[in-house]
Amino acid sequence: MVIKVIMLLLFFIVTIFVGFYFRKRTSNVNDFVLAGRAVGPWLTAFAYGTSYFSAVIFVGYAGQFGWRFGTAATWVGLGNAFIGSLMPWFILGRRTRIMTQHLKSATMPEFFGSRFNSTSLKIGAAIILFIFLIPYTASLYNGLSRLFEMAFNVDFIYCIIGMAVLTAIYVVAGGYFATAVNDFIQGIIMLCGIVAIIGAVLASNGGFINALAKLAEIKEVNVNKVAVPGILTSFFGPDPLSLLGVVILTSLGTWGLPQMISRFYSIKSEKMITKGAIVSTLFGLVVAGGCYFLGSFGRLYASSDKIAYGPNGGIVFDSIVPAMLSKFPDFMIGIVIVLVFAASISTLSSLVMASSSTLTLDFLKGHVIKKMNEKSQLVFIRALIVVFIAISSCIAIVQYKGGISFIAQLMGVSWGALAGSFLAPFLYGLYWKRVTKPAVWCNFIFSTALMTLNIFFRPSFPTIIQSPINAGAFTMLAGLIIVPVISILTRAPEKTAVESCFSCYEETVSVKVRDDLGNK
Repeated sequence: MVIKVIMLLLFFIVTIFVGFYFRKRTSNVNDFVLAGRAVGPWLTAFAYGTSYFSAVIFVGYAGQFGWRFGTAATWVGLGNAFIGSLMPWFILGRRTRIMTQHLKSATMPEFFGSRFNSTSLKIGAAIILFIFLIPYTASLYNGLSRLFEMAFNVDFIYCIIGMAVLTAIYVVAGGYFATAVNDFIQGIIMLCGIVAIIGAVLASNGGFINALAKLAEIKEVNVNKVAVPGILTSFFGPDPLSLLGVVILTSLGTWGLPQMISRFYSIKSEKMITKGAIVSTLFGLVVAGGCYFLGSFGRLYASSDKIAYGPNGGIVFDSIVPAMLSKFPDFMIGIVIVLVFAASISTLSSLVMASSSTLTLDFLKGHVIKKMNEKSQLVFIRALIVVFIAISSCIAIVQYKGGISFIAQLMGVSWGALAGSFLAPFLYGLYWKRVTKPAVWCNFIFSTALMTLNIFFRPSFPTIIQSPINAGAFTMLAGLIIVPVISILTRAPEKTAVESCFSCYEETVSVKVRDDLGNK
């Protein structure tokens, strides 16, 4: 117990120190939210990766999809690395940095408002972000519950409070500077931790070959309802179509998540794009690939008394990974706890930064409060960070104590609603001048309505999209069709306004700025 407590305290001390060290570099909103658009490639790449991967992936998704798909779950990690981490840097990175600076937008709703010359779109995007980021934020605590109880044998509420207080202190104190540096430290912990844990799990099962042989002996039902031995070690697993839905949701979804896209706002130079892409991809390969690879051996622990089952007899997926780790020595358990804390806090910090800055800059400023100076904006952003963390903590406690399924379902659809709403309008908005305001509104309404209806009327949905995972993937792919079709069918936007937005790509340094950031 002493070893685990000491490791956790050291993590807390370093995190808080970084927050206060960077306090002096947050004198204005641009510095606090975007770090002056001057963060280096390593910090930005790690900030991108740690915002992406949290305890939800390490404990929840790794356990759930490893159990369902076996070793084929590793495809999800590969998709996260290449589709979710590599491609956005080259497809979105440069254009996002150029246009958001040109439009003076620090948040995604602010981008929509300026790009489409629409205050209503800005407010609408801010409301969607606020509604669906809060439950998503609360879900970050859930992955820690069983690990925390296993390691310390105390009520999980103390973990929720500790995580909330720690995040509030360093984010309020140091803003994005502190968040980026802590993300780097937490990313190193995640990289080292996942490698150590995979090695320990494989060693406890006689090595990789023996573990794979044991997994191949297990029979699992395929899509044709036939029990097949060895299917958990097959190339695409027992249900390839569902696996594809998971890959799309968890990989393509990053293209439309505000807390992920905001990392591109602070790109410093052209060289940073290539370097950031490489670092982010390698980080994703190790962390995401490692998590899902680890989870694929969960079936070997099916007889463990640590595996929990719900009232209806179904397995509690969050209990699988803790069951795999329960026999580890204290030092390894300490590494696991610090790893999952690091993963959760890094994602939590990016979410509350996105929520508070959006509500302040896109909703309160100029609408609720007509005149808000720089100092007032900073005060509101910092105050709202505390408010959002408090709300998400309360939701997590209610979920933990009451087991309210409605909250759990709402958390499950958050990712799909956010990415489904924002991905297509943002992507097309960066590249295509013909995108119209009605098209963006149609996509917002379609995505949020479909994911909300999925909570209440899931049995009435077609079988293929009853799962929130598949429904979320469907909204993202549908948006890529809805936006261009509605744009073509509706009146073209005012040419002068659009040309003004896209003029930023035509400025030249040594080449056109759309191809090289140069000194911009």
